[in-house]
Formats: sequence, C-alpha cells, structure tokens
Amino acid sequence: MTRVPDLVLPDAAFDAQLREVLHSRVEFIELIGEDLVTAGGKRTRPLIALLAAQALGAALGQAVWPEVVRLAACVELLHSASLLHDDLIDDSDTRRGHQTAFKRFGNVVSVMSGDFMLARLLTLLSQMPGSQPLTRAFGETASVICEGEVLQFQVAAYGDYSLENYWTVIHGKTAALVELAASAPAMLLGTPPEQQTALATFGREYGMAFQIQDDLLDLMGTEEALGKPVGSDLHEGKATYPVLLLLEGPHADEVRQILERQAAQEGDVQRIRILAQQSGAAARSRDEIRRRAALASDALLALPESPARDALAALARRELERDH
Repeated sequence: MTRVPDLVLPDAAFDAQLREVLHSRVEFIELIGEDLVTAGGKRTRPLIALLAAQALGAALGQAVWPEVVRLAACVELLHSASLLHDDLIDDSDTRRGHQTAFKRFGNVVSVMSGDFMLARLLTLLSQMPGSQPLTRAFGETASVICEGEVLQFQVAAYGDYSLENYWTVIHGKTAALVELAASAPAMLLGTPPEQQTALATFGREYGMAFQIQDDLLDLMGTEEALGKPVGSDLHEGKATYPVLLLLEGPHADEVRQILERQAAQEGDVQRIRILAQQSGAAARSRDEIRRRAALASDALLALPESPARDALAALARRELERDH
C-alpha cells in the first residue's frame, strides 16, 4: 500500500487483494471480477474503512494491518454485489463507462456472480479475529440494503410518499453500508464502544448527506456535470427530499400528478426544478445536507486527533460542494 501523506489509501495493492479474493475457475465470474477491479471508481467505502482503522491507531506494518485490508475488501465486495443486482433491476446499460455485467453475460451470470462475491465475503470474514460480530454486522447491513431497495419500489407503487419512508430508503440504499465501512474496523480492532458508536454515527450521517446530495443533483444539477440527463428519479416515480418538501406545499397536487405519470410530459422535469428553486425546497435540501455533514464531522471528535480523522471529516465537508 502507498502512503499519501502518512495515510494508507486503496491502491494497486488493494486491487491485488480484490483479484485474489475474486479468483474463480469459471471464466465468466473471473471476467466480471476483473471488470470490478479495473473499472476503478472512487473506492469511497474501502477508503473509509482504511481511514477509520488508521484513526483508531492501526498502521501499515502492524500484525493486524492485513486484516484491515481484507476488511476493506469485504466492504467493497458487498457494495459490488449490490451494484450487480442494481444494474439488472434498473436495466442499466453501463456502469463507470463499461457495459454492465448482465448486458454482457446475461441475468443468471450477473446474479450468480454477485452471489459469488457475497460467498467470498463470508469466507474472508470467517477467517478474521472477532468474526462473529463482524459477520452479524455484515449480514444485518445486507438485509437493510435489500429492504431499502424493495421499499423504494413499494413507495412508488403505492404512492406512499413520506419523509419517514425516504429516510428508510436512503439509509438502506447508501448510508447503511457507509456506516458499516466506518464502524467495522472498530469491531476488528476491539476499540472502546464509544469509538465504534462515533464512527457508526459518522458513517450514517455522511451516507445520508451523500445520498441527499445525489438526489438533489439529479433534480437541480446539469447534464454536463452529471454526465447524464437530469430528472431520472422523477422518470422512475421516485420522490426524493426536495420533491417531498414540494408535496408539503401549495403545489402538492401538481407535483403528485407529475410523480404519478413519471414526468412523462414535456416540461415536467423543468417545472419541478422551477418549483424547487422558487419554493426554497432546493435551499432547504442544501441545509439538510449541511446539517448531516456537520453531525458526521462532530461525531469524529470522540476519536483522537490524527490525519486520518481529518481526512474522514473532509469527506463529509466535501458534500457541501460536490456537483456530480
């Protein structure tokens, strides 16, 4: 692993760990695993796991460090398995600029390859110190992810739009796994409960801020910055935070009609954008992102001061300025 500066981040050595874990005698599974490694991406979740471990005192060269790297790989495997399934559910053509696995190999291969990643994850966890609480935490998180995804479709099917449902959905879609990435190193290292709680709070609030920002950008961003058309959530009948705020205002009936027809008429997306801007829903969404990011940063004050702690806090603050 590489120090940048004094911090160990996901790099070529981390990718080598993923390759080793994803090795299979079956060519299609091997190819999908290789796509995962070479596609790159921000590696935010394993980054958080590595930074959290370092904020707790773990360091390259210590006997426990290989276990920290394996734990970060487990986090990435759970994330990647969920993405394989998500791409199929969403009928996505591409992921990170590459053709999605199910488009290339078919539904069965894609789903079973995701299951293969989950099986490898369980094997890795079983070999770690303190494997029982870690396995329980990963299992519970996987359940929350599944429930969040299904609830999102249920809400759209029933038109059961509410902030309570929205918080549950985005916690399942995004925040639960970030919470796990941040807190699992504390389980591995056996640190005091208050430090595990602090990291869990950081991960949960940062994950919520991240998803609210994603949802806001989907509505209020630009196609140039996003690399895709705006309004995809509206076209899928999904009521995100700024839209839910509009449903509480004087234009609720109009907004609900647009949601129910999945913004199928020309000008629907632009109309919601205008209403969100004029009503203050967009500004209130930014306030909520700011509040969540502050909660995430404040939770880290329970940890000793360190470059790793500062790097985690910087991730949360970055949500205030992210434009894609």
